[in-house]
Amino acid sequence: MALTRYAVLLGLALGLLIGLGGYTFIYARGASYLTNDPAACVNCHVMQEQFDGWTTSSHRAVAVCNDCHAPHDVLGKYATKARNGFWHSFYFTFGGHPDPIRITPRNAAVTEGACRTCHADVVLAIDTHPQRNRTLDCVPCHRNVGHLH
Repeated sequence: MALTRYAVLLGLALGLLIGLGGYTFIYARGASYLTNDPAACVNCHVMQEQFDGWTTSSHRAVAVCNDCHAPHDVLGKYATKARNGFWHSFYFTFGGHPDPIRITPRNAAVTEGACRTCHADVVLAIDTHPQRNRTLDCVPCHRNVGHLH
């Protein structure tokens, strides 16, 4: 009898969790985050400024958000999107997003890697002459290329 009660409670808890998760996924347009559509980034209003900046940037014709902010391999891309999606939804729900929004060190490294991949020929020419045994980062000097700041 106790096992049956436990199974019912577990079933109710799982049903509630799946139901709330499903509702949240639909309400937050979760499927849009599985695409490469830049409009998905503005599902959350805190990204509107970045999206608007991208629409007038030099990269709009050649790159979407995922090209610069997600690794280029499938596993890395969706792992990054899942991690970022979780934290974005957490901060959106409970508050705490920095204002203005800031990129995390991990995501900055992903973006730097994307710059270096797409512009490998230019980066190779620059990196062959390192200054004091350090490589240069692209974003500090070119931060307005992807979207205005």
